[in-house]
Amino acid sequence: MKRVTQLNNSIFEIQLPTMKSYRKELFFQTETRRAYINITAQVEDCLKESGIREGLLLCNAMHITASVFINDDESGLHADFEKWLEKLAPEKPHNQYQHNGYEDNGDAHLKRQVMGREVVVAVTNGRLDFGPWEQIFYGEFDGMRYKRVLVKIIGE
Repeated sequence: MKRVTQLNNSIFEIQLPTMKSYRKELFFQTETRRAYINITAQVEDCLKESGIREGLLLCNAMHITASVFINDDESGLHADFEKWLEKLAPEKPHNQYQHNGYEDNGDAHLKRQVMGREVVVAVTNGRLDFGPWEQIFYGEFDGMRYKRVLVKIIGE
């Protein structure tokens, strides 16, 4: 994009940086009702594909019984998530949830609410600007069916 500026009797043409936008959907189908999948490598592939060097990356679950969050990739921590979430919103008995009529996933909606919908990560020098140990995860709370995650990147 160019901007034309007039100063005194001179005209200047200035080249402004152009913001790019990138969008891609990632697809998941877990073999279990609940799962935690490290998707950092797939998100980094999207960033490389986008060509964006400076900007922001949004990654969000496109289903109301799934989550995208940032944390450590450590199996004990994932087991702790599972135990903690199950105490907060136990799957069974299914009839404890008013939502459960035709479905049995009331707990999954509550678990998603706690773990969050999305993450936003700064992009610096073409890389995700993470702190130590940070990784991006897809959290599934009502799995065994096809679901999507959106990766949207804006910047230059």
